[in-house]
Amino acid sequence: MSIRRRLTALAVGGVLVTGCTGTGAPSPSPTAAATPPVSDAKPSGLPAALTGQRPDWKPCEGAGDEWRCATVKVPLDHAEPAGATLPVALIRKEATDREGRIGSLLFNFGGPGASGVEMLPQLAGEYAALGERYDLVGFDPRGVGRSSGVVCRTDAEQAAAEARVDPTPDTPAEEAAYLKDAADFGAGCARRSGTVIPHTTTSATARDLDLIRRVLGDEKLHYFGISYGTQLGGAYAHLFPGNVGRLVLDAVVDPTADATGHARHQTVGFQRALDNYLKSTGQSPAAGTERITRLLAGLDEKPLEAGGRRLTEGLALTGIAVTLYAESGWPLLTEALAAAEAGNGAPLLRLADVYNDRDEQGRYATQSHSQRAISCADSSARPTAAEAKALLPEFRRLSPVFGAFLAWDTAGWCAGWPVAGEARTPEASAPGAAPVLVVGTTGDPATPYEGAERMAEELGEGVGILVTNKGEGHGAYGTSACVTRTVDAYLLDGKVPAYGTTCG
Repeated sequence: MSIRRRLTALAVGGVLVTGCTGTGAPSPSPTAAATPPVSDAKPSGLPAALTGQRPDWKPCEGAGDEWRCATVKVPLDHAEPAGATLPVALIRKEATDREGRIGSLLFNFGGPGASGVEMLPQLAGEYAALGERYDLVGFDPRGVGRSSGVVCRTDAEQAAAEARVDPTPDTPAEEAAYLKDAADFGAGCARRSGTVIPHTTTSATARDLDLIRRVLGDEKLHYFGISYGTQLGGAYAHLFPGNVGRLVLDAVVDPTADATGHARHQTVGFQRALDNYLKSTGQSPAAGTERITRLLAGLDEKPLEAGGRRLTEGLALTGIAVTLYAESGWPLLTEALAAAEAGNGAPLLRLADVYNDRDEQGRYATQSHSQRAISCADSSARPTAAEAKALLPEFRRLSPVFGAFLAWDTAGWCAGWPVAGEARTPEASAPGAAPVLVVGTTGDPATPYEGAERMAEELGEGVGILVTNKGEGHGAYGTSACVTRTVDAYLLDGKVPAYGTTCG
């Protein structure tokens, strides 16, 4: 796998928000404005027209001969199961050992907003051992990709926002531009996807998962969730504890944190990963951090020209962040920082493009649109600009590099969103469920290790089984041989490790 593809896969799994966002109140479309927040109440029984579906598996364009694609219909609103439906796109590679087949293994690679239909074939080599006895199944969650994917702005609008909007505003004019861009983004989502955005909650997707399980013919759900996929897995276990089969949660989101809590966690996590990178290059974390903040301050005053585009402070931050998702990205960071200090912003800009899903023709994927829609549907919290400013001193102490960006992002992500969110974030308590493997990595920047500890605790005693990976990067499976062996033994043979098993 190329460095670009690998970094893209790791970045998609992350939760770091690098879009230009703010608190302005958009003018939503009538459809969006009229739709109340989706209820998390238990839905009534699904109609036979949905539970009796049989996927029509057909060859997938560009995915290889072994892959087949299908679409399953799910309720637009699970509180009205006989009402309008949404298509959920699936991709599957059947188990090679048919006699030893266990069932289907569904994947969610995070984001939120990652397309499992696109990513699973790209990453399937890492799951070759699991593919012997499981049908490997990827899916686009509601509001993502081929499943009525949310779209909020054009490529030209996205490029213009990246170039002109400062995600760490220092002046009233910059703050006003930041807030206006948020208003424009939210209004675009309402215009283009107003019917879908009220229904992109994690709890709704968890209910979709259970319907998919039934349609695939599996008695229990076997599932591998990475990053945001761990939040989805925890929500499923909470809603359907009796249907939990073998669940793996790797690079775990703290299920107890609110928007500000997640931002605080990431401020600590990315600075921790940056410190580890700096130590690996022989620099002291303090001196290396000062060097980077000096570079960023210079870019804030005067962006670097880079092939007809400009490397701004915000894009440089994004380029730095993406390299911290895996140790394999650290050499790229060394080269890009040296180039920027010498006046060449192109390497850091290319890294930012990897995270932002911008190709060489200037086209953007819409993963960040779906990410915003899912995150804002999951929470009713709408921090204000004043509340974000109040966080700045603390967040800057935690990380001179990332603190201001992540403090401002608390206000810039969901404030002014055109649809009200859930009253509470998805819960993960799952008394009575089968054991769930919870894997945390000590150097994970995007979902710090502490989130795994809290997820294991929330799932409940005997349910959440904590596995610790002493290492770097976002996600341990396929990177740590010890973690990979432990997860394979659990998924393939049902061997549950002891709580607190440590690798590395």
